[in-house]
Amino acid sequence: MSVTTQIKDRVAQITLDNPDKRNAFDDTIIASLTEAFEKAGNDDSVRIVVLQATGKHFSAGADLNWMRAMGKLDAQQNRDDALKLARLMQAIDQCPKPVIARVQGAAFGGALGLICAADMAVAADNARFCLSEVKLGIVPAVISPYVVRAMGARQANRYFMTAEVIPASKAVALGLAHEVVPESELDEAVNSLITALLSAGPRAQIEARNLIARVSDGSIDQSMLNDTADLIARLRTGEEGQEGLSAFLEKRTANWI
Repeated sequence: MSVTTQIKDRVAQITLDNPDKRNAFDDTIIASLTEAFEKAGNDDSVRIVVLQATGKHFSAGADLNWMRAMGKLDAQQNRDDALKLARLMQAIDQCPKPVIARVQGAAFGGALGLICAADMAVAADNARFCLSEVKLGIVPAVISPYVVRAMGARQANRYFMTAEVIPASKAVALGLAHEVVPESELDEAVNSLITALLSAGPRAQIEARNLIARVSDGSIDQSMLNDTADLIARLRTGEEGQEGLSAFLEKRTANWI
């Protein structure tokens, strides 16, 4: 199996497990990852999803043999194939559970899309990122909404065009990772995020993600004021909000912990 899922202590670990090919992905792996995220998102026993990889590298991006085969197909077939990758990115981005990307070694091409579609990313200090598509005469089209959202249009102009390798030391400043740690401390950093996430209301976390998406590009007008007021009123009076407030006032543990 090139993709495995293990669920333990409310955490689903979805693992790219093809280290001999540096975890490069093809249409089969894309389908397996999509299915894994959809299953984890719909599993009531899962609170958090961690996307990770075995071996020295997170992922070298698209498998070259697969890309060679795609190059021999017509435009419509390539479009249909690209939509499968788009569906995977959306499955990660819209997963109804927080998603953490755990990154080591190379994260090239489409792999950067997987990372940027996740809610948060922790990278080892040996991680290297690259939007390498222009070297092949193509562009990172399907992953672009997530990468540009993470790093911003100005930085994307540079790295989409130059295909420079980005060292881990620059990853946080560019928005590609939230934290960079020595590789020996990578699991500890991921576990720290898991602990923090498990202490918060699961519905509130997804509402927070949706809120950010709505307000990040919107005008601060009366419509936005109404929308945010409606949201907090709904959550305050909802079951999870009532439980969280009661637990705080009664100095007890909330029922989701």
